[in-house]
Amino acid sequence: MKRIRINKGKVGLVFRNGDYIKILKTGIHWVWFSDKVGICNMSQPFTLSMELNILLQDEELANMLDVIEVLDNEIVLKFENGVFMEVLTPGRYAFWKGVTNFSFQKIDRSQTEVIDNVKEVLLTRPELSKFVRYFRVESYEAGLLLINGTFISELGKGVYYFWNNTTSIAVLKADLRQSQVEIPGQELLTKDKAALRVSFFASYRVVDAIKALTENKDYTKQLYVAIQLALREYVGTLTLDEILERKEEVTVFVMSSVKKKALSFGVEMNDGGIRDIILPGDVRDIMNQVLIAQKRAQANIITRREETASTRSLLNTAKLMEDNKMLFKLKEMEYVEKIADKINTISLSGGGQVVDQLKQIFSTDR
Repeated sequence: MKRIRINKGKVGLVFRNGDYIKILKTGIHWVWFSDKVGICNMSQPFTLSMELNILLQDEELANMLDVIEVLDNEIVLKFENGVFMEVLTPGRYAFWKGVTNFSFQKIDRSQTEVIDNVKEVLLTRPELSKFVRYFRVESYEAGLLLINGTFISELGKGVYYFWNNTTSIAVLKADLRQSQVEIPGQELLTKDKAALRVSFFASYRVVDAIKALTENKDYTKQLYVAIQLALREYVGTLTLDEILERKEEVTVFVMSSVKKKALSFGVEMNDGGIRDIILPGDVRDIMNQVLIAQKRAQANIITRREETASTRSLLNTAKLMEDNKMLFKLKEMEYVEKIADKINTISLSGGGQVVDQLKQIFSTDR
């Protein structure tokens, strides 16, 4: 016989010729020399390689173990003293009772949504995250939950978790913020067969996410086409001159025409307008020539008007001087003063007659 000591927190399993015989608890025990004793730490999972079903036939051993069976569609969360430790995948597990407080939470992964009593903080742990799918809906978004391609419900802002299984799950999201669609440089033909390029913009926002995402495929593209067709429809009824004069009316027509269609896309139109009208090169040159001719004509009219006013002023001045000799003499003196401003030196000749000549110039008796 040989003496075996089993310390606290441990047990011994006695095997004879490879067969399980009995369990040894804390204390001193005697066994045959040919017996083999496996020492197990009760704070650790039960890990003997022998078939568990055979061992569990010992009622005493079975009462000391927690046996956890995990099916193919399940996982089990294992906690030690209330702290999450690991995920148990399909299989059979045994844990010692008493020393460590083990607890377990069984989860049916065939269910779609994550059960409420699983803490969100655990769902982000690396051990569990591979078993979970999650979708985030921002505060400015609306989400639609589709399971196996079927619309289930509308989702508000938040994070949604689903078990990672064979069920197809998708969350479609629509941005509820105001957005803008651009129609750049559309080549359009006017009523008088003038080809031009029109750039248009429109602002919108999604008001019905279900219509936008489930009843329409690519609602932004459909909105783009609707605006494009409305532009073509209206521009084709106007001549080039009418379009240039009535740009605001084009915007009103397009927005009113598209508004009803946009609601069927789940979209509300807010504002819009023509950004640019680009004319063909030859048409642009002709219009520039017309504009230059108009401006020249206006300039000629203004010039003639000023010339007429100037001539009328001179005529009035002449009549006044004809009736008033003193005014005429003052005008002469004014011109003499202007001439004198241009003279640097004056040379006098003629002797004593110079003074008489000056008197004669400034005399009013002529």
